Amino acid sequence: MKYSKATNYALHIVLYMIKYNKNDNLSLQPLANNFNISATYLSKILTQLVKAGIIQSTSGVNGGYSIRKKKDDISFLDIIEATEGTGALFNCDLQEDDNCPIVKVMAEAENVMRNYLQNKKLYEVIEIKEPI
Repeated sequence: MKYSKATNYALHIVLYMIKYNKNDNLSLQPLANNFNISATYLSKILTQLVKAGIIQSTSGVNGGYSIRKKKDDISFLDIIEATEGTGALFNCDLQEDDNCPIVKVMAEAENVMRNYLQNKKLYEVIEIKEPI
């Protein structure tokens, strides 16, 4: 399985925002420069994170983006689902009935992975190295 570049950026951006951990908003262009991506592409990713309720957007002179959820509540799965969606990773397209034995195994594996990623909080990877 492979996640998109958007998911990769989203994970890093939210981790950066958690590390930044200030009440100040982070502006689009400095964030884009920090991650060496276009502001247009970053804006699309940030919009997905806003829609998911992970970050918030404030307009105006002092506007920008900031964490909306408590850092303790942001899981890897939250970020992944914000960018990739919530659908199954595997679909049994070769068998028309609902008794595909392969899809059952794949669904079990996906559930194990989803549970792990839901229980793994993003801030934990920071606190292993340095407390926030």
